[in-house]
Amino acid sequence: MKLTFLGTRGEIEARSALHQRHSSLLVEYHGRRVMIDCGADWRGLLANVAPEAIVLTHAHPDHAWGLKGGAPCPVYATPATWEDIAAYPLDDREEIHDRRPREIAGIGFEAFAVEHSTRCPAVGYRLTAGRVVVFYGPDLVYIHDREDALRGCRLYIGDGATLDRSFVRRKGAHLIGHTPVRTQLTWCRKLGVPEAIVTHCGTQIVEAAESEIQSKLAEWGRERGVGVTVAHDGLTRVLR
Repeated sequence: MKLTFLGTRGEIEARSALHQRHSSLLVEYHGRRVMIDCGADWRGLLANVAPEAIVLTHAHPDHAWGLKGGAPCPVYATPATWEDIAAYPLDDREEIHDRRPREIAGIGFEAFAVEHSTRCPAVGYRLTAGRVVVFYGPDLVYIHDREDALRGCRLYIGDGATLDRSFVRRKGAHLIGHTPVRTQLTWCRKLGVPEAIVTHCGTQIVEAAESEIQSKLAEWGRERGVGVTVAHDGLTRVLR
């Protein structure tokens, strides 16, 4: 499985040389290509990516608005996300349902509901290619069925909106916002995930010196026995 971080910036105004475009991940396996999320920054640029399919985590602008002009391939999303983007000119619409694994371009996708937004319900994805298992959850407070989601994962790719500040609020029975990176690393430690990569970066990361951020994350990672790095636009990883 080859992972390319096409973009790593969250829904913020700040940009840097390392974090230019909205968070999106390209997953490749045996020459086939699936793009996860397509935020507003990606509108008009899909021909450069040439995905065989696009899979969405939810309908917020930094995850779905790049599809307002259509898509050159099938788009996969949950029923809740399709309801939010019903007006988009997308001809090939496929549904993904929570905890129902399906294969897309030879890659296994299993959606796990996450707490993040009540207006745009979100999911994270457990990705499987051969023996490699990765969890991708770029925008979240909490993963439902977290033990099942992270069991046997080689890599956790998580939400970098905040490093250690609380961005979590309660709205009725739901939690909304973003869980700090430090907490997500504790999830990895508890469930035996050996490595984490931070994406969907917020201002704490984008506006700081890279060395400062990496030093802080390395310290937290050592405390938890988890290797951790911050993704940047164009970063690639090959997992076998």
